[in-house]
Amino acid sequence: MNNLIGSSPRHPGLWQDETKLSKGVSRMPSHTQGVQELQTLTPELARLSQQGQWIVLISPPNIGYKQMLAQAGVRMDRILLVHAKDEIETLWAMEKALTSGTSSAVICWAPMLDSRDNRRLELVAKSATALGVVIESGSDHIAAQLPSVADVHVNQGSLFSAFH
Repeated sequence: MNNLIGSSPRHPGLWQDETKLSKGVSRMPSHTQGVQELQTLTPELARLSQQGQWIVLISPPNIGYKQMLAQAGVRMDRILLVHAKDEIETLWAMEKALTSGTSSAVICWAPMLDSRDNRRLELVAKSATALGVVIESGSDHIAAQLPSVADVHVNQGSLFSAFH
């Protein structure tokens, strides 16, 4: 029983599943309406969809996301689609989905966030029970923002190496 396989830490408190994305909120600037970013996320979304909780998509553009997710093995019966009328409603829906305890991932499409909205999501991230991603359109981004997707901790073969 004392034999350990590999080089795992000896204390169970240090054991972690580092293949999973950390909970919280990240942002992904996009010039492709989120096509490339969503393709990068699909393996993790497929894994999360098997857990039985919701994967919430808020205000996605018409980019063929349904086919993309289905081809990646995402359970389509676990997708919850939310169409918000404006940016305020989009961020409100994201806050509620992140903290509801019923979602494993929340992805929203929004225009470039200002510092107030970034701060709002930073506060929500502290109590988030799901992975949150904001796919931002626009080219200029304020320096003090949520962690970029490259800062999200993922083990070897980072899902986000394309954004590094």
